[in-house]
Amino acid sequence: MLHIFICEDDQMQRKSIEGIVNKVVMEEEYDISFAVSVDSPSTLLDYLEKNDVKGALFFLDVDLQHKMNGIELGAKIREMDRSAIIAFITTHSEMLPLVFAHKVEALDYIIKDDSQKIGAGIKECIQLAYQRYLDRKHPSQTKQFVVNTGSIVWNIPYDEILYFETNLNISHRLILHTDNGEIDFSGTLSDVIASAPEFFICHRSFVVNPKKIRRIQKAKSKKNIELLNGEIIPVARSRMPELLKIIA
Repeated sequence: MLHIFICEDDQMQRKSIEGIVNKVVMEEEYDISFAVSVDSPSTLLDYLEKNDVKGALFFLDVDLQHKMNGIELGAKIREMDRSAIIAFITTHSEMLPLVFAHKVEALDYIIKDDSQKIGAGIKECIQLAYQRYLDRKHPSQTKQFVVNTGSIVWNIPYDEILYFETNLNISHRLILHTDNGEIDFSGTLSDVIASAPEFFICHRSFVVNPKKIRRIQKAKSKKNIELLNGEIIPVARSRMPELLKIIA
């Protein structure tokens, strides 16, 4: 089970964060529980000293109205557990450099300027933290493809990937199609094959996951691949012989 901790001195904001977390957990049906939701760094640290908690997710306010601020608290947590996942929620964007100075290695720095952005930021943190939890629980379960969009890093299991295609509107951009949606990111198809040779370049603009292929349409005029979800993507005539060997 993944444990979530909250340290926020403002009671209304703390309840708001709790509500967002509970909503995400219920919607996604994650195996997650609140361990502690407090307003004091000392209370949180006391709990961690008395309980063996590893790899938990922490949402920390920066200005805690305490002799220890949230970034210093994050540094203490990092000393106690290198696998801890730490995210800051704050109005103090100017304090972001201190995160690096204290080597906290934060997952995110969510600014309290927009309730929708806060909700989306918390949800993304929970999703990433839960994926890391599953990776630790089942380390050899599946390979993952790492996608860095600039604002967030995604770890996508191979068995969720359908195909990659070049973004025809922007050079050196790709669109990753998965069972759950699409992700636009910077890269080339050559980069994809270099890091994930299990996939196959079926066309100059497409890389496909062979395990997602339902059948190959070999019409004289046009050759296509039908995927398990019903999508159709092209396959170059010159790539057909090798593709047939791979899926045979």
